[in-house]
Amino acid sequence: MRAKESGPATSRAAKAMSNPTPAAAEQAPKAKAGDAAAQRRDIKLGYLIHDVSRMRRTVFDQLMKPLGITRAQWWVLAHLSRHDGMAQTQLADMLDVGKASLGSLLDRLEATGFIERRPDATDRRMKRVFLSRSSQQLLEKLVKIESDFNEQILGSLSDNDRNELIRMLSSVKESLLSLGSGEAANIEIDGE
Repeated sequence: MRAKESGPATSRAAKAMSNPTPAAAEQAPKAKAGDAAAQRRDIKLGYLIHDVSRMRRTVFDQLMKPLGITRAQWWVLAHLSRHDGMAQTQLADMLDVGKASLGSLLDRLEATGFIERRPDATDRRMKRVFLSRSSQQLLEKLVKIESDFNEQILGSLSDNDRNELIRMLSSVKESLLSLGSGEAANIEIDGE
C-alpha cells in the first residue's frame, strides 16, 4: 500500500478529481498525453545516446585497425601519456576495469613493445607501467587520427554547441554516478 502523498500538486489533483470543473476535466487527459509524449521522447533520447556511443566505438575501432591497436589499448596509452609510471593497480582503478583484465591488456601492449612494466622502487610487489619510445610515436599518430575523426563527426556543431553538449552529457554522467553509488534504491518502480 502506498503512503498518501501531500503537497501543492497533490492537493490540486485531489480537488480536481473530487470536483472537476470543465477546464480541469479537459486538462487531465492532456497532462497524461503530455507525460506519455515526454516518456517516449526520453526513451528515444536514451536509445540515441546508446547508439551514438556504440557507433562511435565501432568506427573508431576501424580507424585504429591499420595501426594494430584496439580502442582499449589506446585508452591505456592515453592515460599513461598523462600519468606515465603509474602503478598497475591505480591504472585499473582509473580505467574502471578489473586487475586481471588490465593485466591481459598490458601483456599485449608489452608484447608489442608499447609499454614497459617495472617493479616499484620501494615495493617490489608493485608494478609500475611506463610508455616506451615506440608508443610515443604511435600516440602522435593516434592523437591526429582522433582529432580528425572528432572533427568529422562534430563538424556540424558550433563551439557553443559542443560546449553545451559537454555540459549536458556531464550532467547525465553525474546522475548515473550517483545512481551507481546507492541512490538507485530510491527509484520508485510501479507496483512497489
